[in-house]
Amino acid sequence: MLHTQHKQRHTRGLSKNIDKMSFNLQVFVFYSLPIIFALHVSKLYYFSSKKSHKNLPPSPPRLPLIGNLHQLGVGMHRVLQSMAKTYGPLVLVHFGSVPIIVASSVDAAREIMKTHDITFANRPYLSTIRKLTYDGTDIAFSKYGEQWRQLKSIAVLHVLSNKRVESYRKVREEEVASMIKKIQGTNESVFNLSELVATLTHNVISRAAFGKIYEGMELKHLLDRTLDVLGRFCFETVFPSLAWMDRFTGLEREIEKLAKDIDEFYDIVIDEHVNKKEGDAQGQDLVDILLEIQKDNSTGFHLEKKNIKALSLDVFNGGTDTTSTSLDWAIGELLRNPRTMKKLQQEAHTVGQGREMITEDDLDNMPYLKAVLKEALRLHVPAPLLVPRESTKDVKLLGYDIPSGSQVMINAWAIARDPLIWEEPEEFRPERFLNTATDYKGFHFEFIPFGAGRRRCPGISFAMIINEIVLANLVYKFEFSLLGNEPIDMTESDSFTVRRKFPILVKATPRE
Repeated sequence: MLHTQHKQRHTRGLSKNIDKMSFNLQVFVFYSLPIIFALHVSKLYYFSSKKSHKNLPPSPPRLPLIGNLHQLGVGMHRVLQSMAKTYGPLVLVHFGSVPIIVASSVDAAREIMKTHDITFANRPYLSTIRKLTYDGTDIAFSKYGEQWRQLKSIAVLHVLSNKRVESYRKVREEEVASMIKKIQGTNESVFNLSELVATLTHNVISRAAFGKIYEGMELKHLLDRTLDVLGRFCFETVFPSLAWMDRFTGLEREIEKLAKDIDEFYDIVIDEHVNKKEGDAQGQDLVDILLEIQKDNSTGFHLEKKNIKALSLDVFNGGTDTTSTSLDWAIGELLRNPRTMKKLQQEAHTVGQGREMITEDDLDNMPYLKAVLKEALRLHVPAPLLVPRESTKDVKLLGYDIPSGSQVMINAWAIARDPLIWEEPEEFRPERFLNTATDYKGFHFEFIPFGAGRRRCPGISFAMIINEIVLANLVYKFEFSLLGNEPIDMTESDSFTVRRKFPILVKATPRE
């Protein structure tokens, strides 16, 4: 809209705007640099005084004012892995004026998420996140405490339990059948498989959470906007005392507008459910369940409307992006590893026995399918840096002193590629997960794509059953071929979750 307005203005008006922006930038530099310098000096003093009597983790050399920020650009998980190779499994990295301890080993992850799990169960306070999560009343980002425990219990026992996940089986199988029909309709012409998989994931989770697919893609648009702002530079995260600058850059206003739009959407969703007539629903969706808990007060915890919105937001946002991302990576790996693809197709053919589709009853008889998805998750953790935790008291990690209030970040991507744990860690070898108990459910700290401990993602079963039924039917029904002889591009995008940068464009031939 701004671009259109500028085109309609006179060139002289545009030059005035540019002059004004230039003046504002000069004002910002003039006033903010002394503040940043003062903050930097105070931080140096604070940590040098701490070092005098505490054994803090080693830290790479940093620049005045910005710390290690200049090193932490695209592919941050890779940069932090490199730092760990030089400085060890615990590294104190300065994100601007914010010191964050980065853990990159199994032992460090185990101490944080098991030995000292309750000490590190808290989340850092960020007003930008709170604005997008109903004042921190969700599960993923909220502070640790009684409210969080109650909400987590509701999610685990009522919303994302195995029984509840099973109840959405019909939804999953209907959407998979629809996907197959769409691929058949391409008549062996080129199509965007990544987009098709993302649409399926969106549809399944939308129907399970809200009872229907919202037309016009407004829900997807809200998710895309959320991921965009979360991936943007934010002063509050690296220079907390300069959080006011986020209003100057326009980020704060954008977040406030996004939060308002999200709230209006969920108001519509909840009102539709409240006013729904008897017999309208084909089955209970997530919002139905939460409204029923609110009405009956069956958990003993007063569930407010904002809690219902926040939990719904967690399930949709958390499930949609990471699920489609991990599935897209798995498909990409299969396309560049034809032997693995052939082996998986043989398993699918044996289990399917010529039937129209593979069903969820068949999945327990497909160990290689599960191994393929695990290996894709190992190599391509959707969120390679787990959501930061915050210590609530002084504690020791691997012999180092960690002060109360310290932020800790776990590099799950680096751990999953540690050559001390994994043989040929850069290779895609699903066989490594056959005949082993190693799983992604948070009990094996060498493989933690969903986290572990109290803060482990509660929607693991919900996400993985989607991936399994979709991938099983794709390889069962079709042969896929890339364009030309070029290998598939597996470049990572620079986004909140690490997606493939380029979509998968293929031709699909029905399998006999």
